[in-house]
Amino acid sequence: MNKVAVLYTTPSCNDISLDEVLKTWDNLSKIPDVSYRLLHFDGYPSAEEFSSRIDSDTDAVLGAWITPQLINEAFFMTHPKVRYLAGLAHGYQELDWDMTRARGITITNTMYGEYTIAEYAFSLLLDICKQPAFCSSHVKETDWANTTKRYMAAPVNQVELYQKTFGVIGLGAIGFRAAKMAEAFGMNVIAYNRSKKTESRYDFIRQVSLSEVLEQSDVISLHIALNENTKNLIDRNAISKMKDGAILINTARGGLIEEAALIDALNCGKLYGAGLDVLVHEPPLPDDKLTQCSNALITPHIAWMPKTCRLRQLSMAIDNFTAYLNGSPVSVINEKSSKII
Repeated sequence: MNKVAVLYTTPSCNDISLDEVLKTWDNLSKIPDVSYRLLHFDGYPSAEEFSSRIDSDTDAVLGAWITPQLINEAFFMTHPKVRYLAGLAHGYQELDWDMTRARGITITNTMYGEYTIAEYAFSLLLDICKQPAFCSSHVKETDWANTTKRYMAAPVNQVELYQKTFGVIGLGAIGFRAAKMAEAFGMNVIAYNRSKKTESRYDFIRQVSLSEVLEQSDVISLHIALNENTKNLIDRNAISKMKDGAILINTARGGLIEEAALIDALNCGKLYGAGLDVLVHEPPLPDDKLTQCSNALITPHIAWMPKTCRLRQLSMAIDNFTAYLNGSPVSVINEKSSKII
């Protein structure tokens, strides 16, 4: 019998209930020779809480936070039977991968949101370029019977995306979907990835160096993991290479950007705007100057939150675990080095 610990938190979006979450997890009961125990956490736990609440004879942990603070040799010393760990997110932090492989442990992530996160990246871009909500407020709040304002006049600047260059950093599942959306808008798509993608579906993308993406793109969208090699990837030097008036989109991890450099670039007009669903500090600190930039569009790390996406996340985690039990694991992140750049 495989003993499984399922870690969960109370849903953070209004359109999904805890009952729906638990009913989805109950599909584990349909897998032969599996028993599971639900463990509720109020939020990100301390290492002590994480370790102490998972029984020492547990074989697998689903819903784990894949971070070195929680997943390390000390954890495996106290949980010697654990052979499978599943994170629910796309992203994860750098671990001692060699140690996990030496112990025969399989670690997976869950690629549930390639479409919805790419959609969100484009929603940030479109809001920066078109500002329809602002224009709608302008129409609704203006007393048109008693104004000299022209009706058919844009209250804000409009930026056309057609024939602009869309640069993708990271051609994983999300980056690829964002590239496809850019192509549909008539944009020229270029991308940088650690290793060149050779399948025919990537033929519409011109794959270039990181410096070329920075130098040639009108829009740059980040779709890479955060690790020791990618932290502050977009720093002062990188921003200096960008086109004047470029737009930066980040739906990946806040730590990819040196925020002090971004603030300066936004305030001096080097960058036209930034669309950020992620920050270094979440929530932002009280004196965070990035939140004071009028040309920074910031949302509270919600690109992944549609109800359909959240339930698919859980179902895919169960499917991934089933594949592991059947001897054909998928979405394995510790097979080799996780370094992206």
